[in-house]
Parts: sequence; structure tokens; C-alpha cells
Amino acid sequence: MHINIVLIEPQIHANTGNIARTCAVTGATLHLVKPLGFLIDDRHLRRAGLDYWDKLDIKYYDNTEHFFKVNGDKQLYFFSARATRAFSSVIYPGEPYLVFGKEDTGLSDEIINKYYERCLRIPMREGVRCLNLSNSVAIAVYEVQRQNGYRGLV
Repeated sequence: MHINIVLIEPQIHANTGNIARTCAVTGATLHLVKPLGFLIDDRHLRRAGLDYWDKLDIKYYDNTEHFFKVNGDKQLYFFSARATRAFSSVIYPGEPYLVFGKEDTGLSDEIINKYYERCLRIPMREGVRCLNLSNSVAIAVYEVQRQNGYRGLV
């Protein structure tokens, strides 16, 4: 089992740094889709995952089209507050790609419409916009890990 975390145009360096740390400690690969809202060598980004950066498997893409061209339609699951299906209702396959959008706008309407049957939500109280991106990623990663008996983790 190998988890892939995809961030489409992340805007906040601290979120990406925290997500990088989650990826490092769980063995997930981090996929960053540009444009990014920060410099990848930003000292704050590195600080958030400083002692984990060398343990991170990270891939970069020029844009969303580039990501889909390289990865195709694989085992993609899209996380959005606009979805209706709970993330915990899915049995994740061996190499899922968990895809998250920008902190301020989420995934584009184009992606939501094209992949609606693969869009998932983390349940929240009504009237509250959404969870922090790094928290959402951690929740999703650990659900996949839980389903697989935390294989490879101690």
C-alpha cells in the first residue's frame, strides 16, 4: 500500500510544510501542482517539516494538466466540502491518490464536475466552511492507514 497526497495550487506554506511532515512520517508521496502560493525554499515551509525534509518523497507538476498527463486517471479521490459522500465510506485501493484543492477556493468546478462520483467530504457541522487543509490531509491519510492495519507504521 502506498498513499499519494496531491495538493493542487496550495497557497499557504505552513499548511504544505505540515502536510510534508505527515507524508514523511507515514511514507506517503507528496505531489505539488503549481502554481504554488509560496517559494518551495521558503524558510517557513522548511521550518514546518525541517527535520523530515530529507525523508520526503515529493513530485512537482507545472499545472493541473501536467499532473493528469503524468498520472492519468489512476485511483484518484477528490476531497471537497461540496461533496456529499463521506470519506470513510470508501475502501481505498493499494495506491490511492488523495487530491486536495487550494485553501481559499478548494477544487475547481471543472474537477468537481468531471470526477463528482469520486469526490469525498469529511463530515462537519452545518454552517462551518471547512477544516484546515493540513488537518484534512492528516484525517484522510490515517483513514487509509487504518483500513490497511497501519502497515509499515510502528
